[in-house]
Amino acid sequence: MLKISTRGTEMPASPIRKLVPYAEAAKSRGIKVYHLNIGQPDIETPAACLDAVKHTDLKVLEYSHSAGNESYRKKLVEYYSRNGIYLTPNEIIVTTGGSEAILFGFMACLDAGDEVIIPEPFYANYNGFAIQADVHVKPISSSITTGFALPPIEDFEQAITPKTKAIMVCNPNNPTGYLYSAAEMETLKQLALKHNLFLFADEAYREFCYEGTHTSAMHLKGAEQHVILMDTISKRYSACGGRIGAFITKNKTVLEAAMKFAQARLSPPFYAQVLGEAAVDLPADYFDTTKKEYKLRRDTTVQRLNAMPGVFCPNPGGAFYAMASLPIDDSDVFCQWLLESFSHEGETVMLAPATGFYSTPGLGKNEVRLAYVLNVESIHKAMDCLQAALAQYPGKTI
Repeated sequence: MLKISTRGTEMPASPIRKLVPYAEAAKSRGIKVYHLNIGQPDIETPAACLDAVKHTDLKVLEYSHSAGNESYRKKLVEYYSRNGIYLTPNEIIVTTGGSEAILFGFMACLDAGDEVIIPEPFYANYNGFAIQADVHVKPISSSITTGFALPPIEDFEQAITPKTKAIMVCNPNNPTGYLYSAAEMETLKQLALKHNLFLFADEAYREFCYEGTHTSAMHLKGAEQHVILMDTISKRYSACGGRIGAFITKNKTVLEAAMKFAQARLSPPFYAQVLGEAAVDLPADYFDTTKKEYKLRRDTTVQRLNAMPGVFCPNPGGAFYAMASLPIDDSDVFCQWLLESFSHEGETVMLAPATGFYSTPGLGKNEVRLAYVLNVESIHKAMDCLQAALAQYPGKTI
């Protein structure tokens, strides 16, 4: 009998997408499903960006440079300079989404069997990228009781081994929404310098900070050769389907290694680069409007959650996710039950069980991630469904 690879066996199912068949079945039964499981905003992609794609006059859809179109990389230099990040076009590799940027980082900087330390809960696909690259994630647990603040420095020190080659942080964080402070980022910098580690920084949600300001890893003085920035336009411009990201570093050796992986996949998508280039020229107040809307959605979600008996949700400082602890026995069972066995006035809500965002077995069993990417009216209806579900769920703990 033919067997699949160990890598294929170990590759985890997405906690965000694995319940899709149950959602589709619910819809086939006529039930409306509110999707709070995935970071797919309902905010429209800017018309100027879509128009730039529509009006592109091409006779041949050619490969771009493996690093991305030079015109787009020059535009990205403009964008980053507005955020206090000063680059040249040759320090940027345009990638197929932020996912490829993360994978390039793992592949270019770590050997098989090496370790990357990541505070958990973390973006579930980091586990998948690590398996693809044959590297190991060493989790450092943060707690919902502290709002998922950076764990103590001692926890990192204890986790470092001769195999440790990198620390990774997502700021603002997915799935917790936690916004790491300048002091916390400085702590990570000192760790990277002390132990000669790479500092991988996933900054997909840079624009969406509601209290405090964003400190980029690229702002950390003295760590320029250690920092690898992974980025994407997916959330920034509500352009998730474009699949355009960026791998950025001032470390020339790392950049040269990553370029070989970029050349092996030939080039990033052309039309999404056109979209991204136009996005840099959006009005200066574009993010003010979208951030205000997300803050309203956050406030609505958090207030509704904390008003439910037995529910606790810390107030996230950024991104558009919230983690909540619920009075339930098993978040995987509960999230499936919501789609299979429950409806409220012909509607239900789809959530992501938090177990998939932890690497340590057993954590997240009573937690879920909610993406507040729907309009406020839909959020209220989704919260009505959740409140009714918690009252009926057979495995409730209160």
